[in-house]
Amino acid sequence: MPSNPSLLNSPRQRQGGRYEKVAADFLQQQGLSIIATNWQQPKTGEMDLILLHPGRAWDTLVFAEVRKRKISNYGDALMSITYAKKRKLIKTARFFLTQNPSYAHLDCRFDVIAFNQVMNSKGDQDFFSPEWVQGAFLANAW
Repeated sequence: MPSNPSLLNSPRQRQGGRYEKVAADFLQQQGLSIIATNWQQPKTGEMDLILLHPGRAWDTLVFAEVRKRKISNYGDALMSITYAKKRKLIKTARFFLTQNPSYAHLDCRFDVIAFNQVMNSKGDQDFFSPEWVQGAFLANAW
């Protein structure tokens, strides 16, 4: 994510960049350290946030997907991550580990930071604070 979200092209990209910044700030407040933002592997995919989650016994490498969605009959932000998206994130994470072998010894986890949009009592759209789902899905074969 560029340090200045306004450098992103479309309004949707700018809005996504703002939510990624909020998510990154939130996770740093929880004690995680940012390794990379918007890490990309051409023709494979992009990882919104890659972080290090320190633990008492060992550290965990966290691949985080940031999602924003209006709650509807189709579900919330967490439910918007399809099987195909999970496969793409896993593939991208594998490329990251290949290109950054110094992290390959760490346990890895896929988290989701979800922002769900709802209507408040005045009929305006509100976004809740981030919902952090640790271990939102698993990569069956690392």
